[in-house]
Amino acid sequence: MAVNTDKNSYTIIFAIAMVVVVGSVLAFTASSLKPNIEENKRMERQQNILYALGVNENEGTGDITFISTDKVAEAFTTNISEQIVLEVKDGKLIKEMTREAFMKSKAQGAGKEPYLIDVKKEQTKAKNGESRFLPLFKGTQDGKTVYVTAVRGKGLWDAIWGYVALDKDMVVQGAFFDHAGETPGLGANIKQRYFMDDFNGEHLLNEVGVFKGIKVAKGNNDPVNNDKTDFEVDALAGATITGDGVSAMIKKDLKLYLPYFKNLK
Repeated sequence: MAVNTDKNSYTIIFAIAMVVVVGSVLAFTASSLKPNIEENKRMERQQNILYALGVNENEGTGDITFISTDKVAEAFTTNISEQIVLEVKDGKLIKEMTREAFMKSKAQGAGKEPYLIDVKKEQTKAKNGESRFLPLFKGTQDGKTVYVTAVRGKGLWDAIWGYVALDKDMVVQGAFFDHAGETPGLGANIKQRYFMDDFNGEHLLNEVGVFKGIKVAKGNNDPVNNDKTDFEVDALAGATITGDGVSAMIKKDLKLYLPYFKNLK
């Protein structure tokens, strides 16, 4: 018996069948690719943290070059001596956890590495009046202990984020920034090496220990960035809003680490 394909019922049944088939294929594909996606996320986070620490494959003054994916796991283990998780609320340090203690935390799910903390979700928790977790990575640079912190904010079009390496006095030793959708050639240049390198040596605290942050400033009268105690770096041309976003996330997120650095002294 021939099927009447002109009936509305046939069209509806065919559409439902296609939705089920396509949905099943997409679900299977997503499930199959999940391990690869998670592995890529792990490698990217480790590369970014190491870059801020100064562990990379840069040459000369050209583009940024990360540690290669086949070396990053070993480099992370070698250069990051300790992963610390800080629990903070309302600007106060509630608890300091080791990697092992954090990974056993039921609130986060057993086995979750500190470097995989979702900073966006932690910011949402804080907005809801809850405590939040801050990842902190301890390593060395030229024989000196350095602490890599995580930041996240809002650019012109979408999220911006990064890692900032600090010494015990909260002087910047390195930085890495990235974005989800800033304008190419303008705001997207926060990921350029010349911009990130400008932060090296910048102070976050004034002479009496008050947190000041670092402003991406237009016309700061220090275009070659010789003054490291003015709490400013030169702005990117045509990217005022993105620059303001970088300034805001540094001031907002790095200030959360202040109680920990005060305890170091």
